Amino acid sequence: MKSYSDSYKAAGVDVTAGYKAVELMKAHVARTMTSGVLSGIGGFGGLFEIDTTGIQKPVLVSGTDGVGTKIKIAFLLDKHDTVGIDCVAMCVNDIICCGAKPQFFLDYIAIGKNVPEKVAKIVSGVAEGCVQSECALIGGETAEHPGLMPEDEYDLAGFAVGVVDKDKILKPETQKPGDVMIGIRSSGVHSNGFSLVRKVFDINEKTIAVHYDELGMSLGESLLTPTRIYVKAIMSLLDSVRVKSISHITGGGFYENIPRSLPQGIAARIQRRDVQVLPIFDLIAKAGNVPERDMFNTYNMGVGMTVVVDAADVDQAIASLKASGEDAYVLGELVASDEGVIIEA
Repeated sequence: MKSYSDSYKAAGVDVTAGYKAVELMKAHVARTMTSGVLSGIGGFGGLFEIDTTGIQKPVLVSGTDGVGTKIKIAFLLDKHDTVGIDCVAMCVNDIICCGAKPQFFLDYIAIGKNVPEKVAKIVSGVAEGCVQSECALIGGETAEHPGLMPEDEYDLAGFAVGVVDKDKILKPETQKPGDVMIGIRSSGVHSNGFSLVRKVFDINEKTIAVHYDELGMSLGESLLTPTRIYVKAIMSLLDSVRVKSISHITGGGFYENIPRSLPQGIAARIQRRDVQVLPIFDLIAKAGNVPERDMFNTYNMGVGMTVVVDAADVDQAIASLKASGEDAYVLGELVASDEGVIIEA
């Protein structure tokens, strides 16, 4: 590679570091390759041929997101190989909510100073997320931003594209009172509500190192636990039973996300005692004196995703999810109401 500029390097951008980062990340990217990939890393655009076998009317579904302020925890722990999983998860968990199967992913890393080994670690997490969701990492961008952010900091975002047969797009309007909502366990806080987390615990090098018996690990380790990716489990579930709707529980918690998957006049009624709340959320509520309503309106509370099925399909649906390695249980039922979500004490 003959490209080199002393002037650009003096301004804070080392293009040769970018080239080295690409070389280091190629091994990670190679893990994600699927039969649809037509181009390698380094071109101007990622080429992907969608396999439409068995799909009569292919519809593309896209989703984009980032890691948010959770990335601050990675800075403090100097651990950068898991936030990429979060980035992928936040995108692919969204697009499967309509029944789409993720096909490919692209990432965008904005960094204060391009340290190739660090960038490669970040991309290794993205690649792992792609492997978990069976989609290909076909491209991305690393942009060095001197003066815009500190040299040791970065931001990470990305987007995914999936495909679904138009006739198989989930139809939330078919839901009715008496249908059952199943909750699928989360791995923890996932990637939402970290601004409140950081305020509650006054997050710094000391506070994240504190070990909590109820967590079985340090606070930092718990908070950095990657977002769970539900792609394989949901794809298997869709082949097993008729799923009426799916909701990804992200920022806004139960009160914002669940109603997005329900038709007008239908609400989810949930008994508070039936929610299997993870210890980290009890800890957040206690440490910050956060009202329970706010907790359920900010966090997933231990439920990363919900699915609605007919009452007659509940046992089969839960069995399918458990066979895929997920912890699933009956969370509530649908009732006639305009309240969206009803959490009863």
